[in-house]
Amino acid sequence: MAYQTINKIFQKYETDLTSSEAHGLATGMLCIENETEAATWLSELFPDEVLLDEEDKTVLVSLFEQTRKLISEDDYNFRYDLFLPGDDTVLQEQLEAIRFWCEGFLFGVGYNRSSSDWPGETGGIMKDIVEFTKLDTEVDEEMDEDEMDDQDGAVMEIQEYLRAAVMMVRDQFTTESNGQKH
Repeated sequence: MAYQTINKIFQKYETDLTSSEAHGLATGMLCIENETEAATWLSELFPDEVLLDEEDKTVLVSLFEQTRKLISEDDYNFRYDLFLPGDDTVLQEQLEAIRFWCEGFLFGVGYNRSSSDWPGETGGIMKDIVEFTKLDTEVDEEMDEDEMDDQDGAVMEIQEYLRAAVMMVRDQFTTESNGQKH
């Protein structure tokens, strides 16, 4: 499912959303409550007066369900990844996408969790993700190749941190909800 395909759907319905923000929202919602319905996510993405055509709705629901599937994997091959533009995209756009993903994620977590009493290490992770929403996305056009490589490496580190953070948040809330059921 191409990042640009999802972006085109949002453009078609004249929303300010990006694919990364929508994916962050889905991820946050599903980390806290894996039984969240795709319809709930869609209602957060589009106001009531927006009627999605079936093809667009199918594509979006597919992204949501794929996210659920990857977040739910219990084997140690955690294949979940952030839905961001490719590495061939300009650095500024990659940084903006990470920032939007983080904003969406925080909103998604807040949607299903009103308490700020975070289990385990989740509180620290949330603070880190809040800091990522403040990323400076301005890129110096005159960077040399070594500086660009350093920036690319930093982007990859942030993505890897966020991937691990998703797994930790999911695990904390799975453990918490399992503990409450006993």
